[in-house]
Amino acid sequence: MIDADDLRYFLEVARTGRLVAAGRGLGVNHSTVGRRITALERALGNRLFDRVPTGWVLTDAGHELMVHAETIESALLAAMEGAASGGGRLSGTVRIATPDGFGAFILAPNLEELRTQNPDLDIEIVTATRHDVLATREFDVAVTLERPSPRSVDISELADYRLGLYASASYLAAHPPISHVLDLHEHALIGYVDSLLDVPALRILDEVLPGHRTQIQTNNITGQWTATAAGLGVSALPLYIGDLDTRLVRILPEEITVLRKYWLIVPRELQRLARVRTTITMLRSIAATHSGLITRAG
Repeated sequence: MIDADDLRYFLEVARTGRLVAAGRGLGVNHSTVGRRITALERALGNRLFDRVPTGWVLTDAGHELMVHAETIESALLAAMEGAASGGGRLSGTVRIATPDGFGAFILAPNLEELRTQNPDLDIEIVTATRHDVLATREFDVAVTLERPSPRSVDISELADYRLGLYASASYLAAHPPISHVLDLHEHALIGYVDSLLDVPALRILDEVLPGHRTQIQTNNITGQWTATAAGLGVSALPLYIGDLDTRLVRILPEEITVLRKYWLIVPRELQRLARVRTTITMLRSIAATHSGLITRAG
């Protein structure tokens, strides 16, 4: 017989690829995780992982077990959620991981309906411009700028959005005119901290002006927006931020427009949870109705 608790250890190792990370997530020593995996492999009579220099990789038998283990986990989570809520309104916590621009300027301002309909539901918005949040899978629903590996998650398109170059009216009045993209080499540029950025989709200035120098760097879009509005230079901003700020002027709108896509990511074992399904519905509703986003329907 399989010890059902061993499946928790198996899933954590499968998702993190390392015993130490799995132990951290489970709150136990990594040696305990190793023993439980060994016991599970012995019970099944099959090796579930290949131990390689980069971590623990699922074997064919491991991939097959993963499907069943996630089904069991999903059913247990749904049962626990139903029991906790008494079959009534939603409660508990839903964590949404998003890029900083989406989280701060699109999601947070549009939570009123979800909060009104589900006052017992706590909402956590975790914004980041690095892969760390997705790598640790510490979220219930995620919005990403890149399509991740489909391993253990459901992936679908959420919406597209456009970016352009912006500067404040005061900055443009005090500096040489910008009539061509190459003129930007003579201007102060504002962007992400290069050494902290591991999401290629956010390297907008690299795409617009190869070989540029970014004089002012911050690790979030809010910092770039406020620095631009303060007249410190030129930045690439989503149109849903730049076009709504009357202090800003869009530069070379006919010449420079960058298109990016938001992806919706849901761990498969969480798809049956009511709070997750409700959150997905809310995100799709926002995407369909927000003027700064482009969906297939709009």
